[in-house]
Amino acid sequence: MKLLLACTSGGHFSTMSRLKEFWSGHERVWVTDLKTDTESLKSSGEVVRWLPYQAPRDWQSFLHNLPQVYRILRQEQPAVIVSTGASIAVGFAICAKLLGIRFVYVESISRSQEISLTGKLVYLLSHEFYVQDPELCQRYSKAQFKGYVV
Repeated sequence: MKLLLACTSGGHFSTMSRLKEFWSGHERVWVTDLKTDTESLKSSGEVVRWLPYQAPRDWQSFLHNLPQVYRILRQEQPAVIVSTGASIAVGFAICAKLLGIRFVYVESISRSQEISLTGKLVYLLSHEFYVQDPELCQRYSKAQFKGYVV
């Protein structure tokens, strides 16, 4: 099964990296922005498609990246998209819905009281929505808690 791993640099990339036990057994392609931490993907032999950094709430960057996200999905044809956020997840969730691709979202561990803006935007579009605080499952019926990503 081919996976597409979509996340921004920093903490979201770190979370995705910690999910290695899940994704390492599958064919995969990463989509992220090029920063110091994500640059490590170049030397590790991972297949990477680079997108310009999309800051939270930057709708201009979102609209600029959306056609590129669509093209990447058409070219790569993943069975499942897994995203740990942040704003990059929204374009992938929308395009996944349009193309009939399964979309899985993993919310940040920093979210214990309320899901993030990204989480709110992708919640209805996702096939699976994972949180890292069990109490969030009481507020969001679709949310699943399977443990902490550490």
